[in-house]
Amino acid sequence: MLDLAAEHAALQPALDEAMHAVLTSAAFIQGPAVGQFATELGEYLGGTRVIPCANGTDALTLALMSLNLPAGAEIIIPAFTYVATLEAAALLGLKPVLVDVRPDTFNIDPAAVEAALTPRTGAIVAVHLFGQCADLEALRQISTRHGVALIEDNAQAIGATFQFENGETTYAGAVGEIGTTSFFPSKNLGGLGDGGALLTRDADRAALLHQLANHGQSRKYHHQHIGLNSRLDTLQAALLRVKLRQLPANTAARQAVAARYDAALAGVPGLTIPARDPRSSHVFHQYTIQLDEAGRRDRLQHFLKSCGVPTMIYYPLPVHAQAAYAYLGYRAGQFPVAERLCGAVLSLPIHPLLTAGQVGYITELLKQF
Repeated sequence: MLDLAAEHAALQPALDEAMHAVLTSAAFIQGPAVGQFATELGEYLGGTRVIPCANGTDALTLALMSLNLPAGAEIIIPAFTYVATLEAAALLGLKPVLVDVRPDTFNIDPAAVEAALTPRTGAIVAVHLFGQCADLEALRQISTRHGVALIEDNAQAIGATFQFENGETTYAGAVGEIGTTSFFPSKNLGGLGDGGALLTRDADRAALLHQLANHGQSRKYHHQHIGLNSRLDTLQAALLRVKLRQLPANTAARQAVAARYDAALAGVPGLTIPARDPRSSHVFHQYTIQLDEAGRRDRLQHFLKSCGVPTMIYYPLPVHAQAAYAYLGYRAGQFPVAERLCGAVLSLPIHPLLTAGQVGYITELLKQF
């Protein structure tokens, strides 16, 4: 699915140098590299303020904490997402309210969001799934019109952009009140361990998020808020600075791989290639096809595995069907698009070093099947 060893081999001298500098300084917690990485990532994302933290789930938790919502406030979340999006809300005593997604982009459906709004709604979480922005035009309008916070879960779309009707182009994660991201090793900008960050353009909110991520303190031993111990290790920050320099080239390489898949698979009967929202760039964290016939996806996955091709299913079970969230009271059939996608999607290998020959081998197998 990806080849981290090969990607890192090309960067080994720079990674070794960065690691050695941290080991020599012994500044393992909140060392200089953390602030340097935050500044550099913020500049890459068009001047966004970046608050590093321990992982992407913590980022979501901290984002919701910063809103200071009352217990039981409702958080609108797509039904087709990774469980962490719900987890953060549930752990804070907030109520996840699920809505269906669009069948083309797999992202949250703004019409479903609007229908789910109540006086108890505290936030909307838009997940930019697989590398493409959700409909930020509509979501920003809904958020503004109803006075509800918009949080962008940008763990899979770092560097993607969205163009609004007024001509404004903004990076994913920098549109709502708060954006969140993850540096899990498999992400487009992945560390060599766990890591995450929050994104915001608001200086006051950035200051609050910094405090919340560091035991709620404004300065050492002075705690204004109940917070978390959620910090990005200096070593991870130093390594991520090296990898950030490669992100534009790696994104272009992923897009080139996706274009090869598109050219080979467009029009293949029974298979649908990923849709593109023309307003959004796509950084292709995943290249996810759909199989039109029920049950055929699993047979295809088995066939590809027998031919040496790995694939992944994101996600095999919708979040409302997970045992941990049965208390929400949702029933099968309430989110038909999400439920259908869970039985139809299949993510193919995609990474910057995937060759044209490898793509050709995979696509010929797909056509054969």
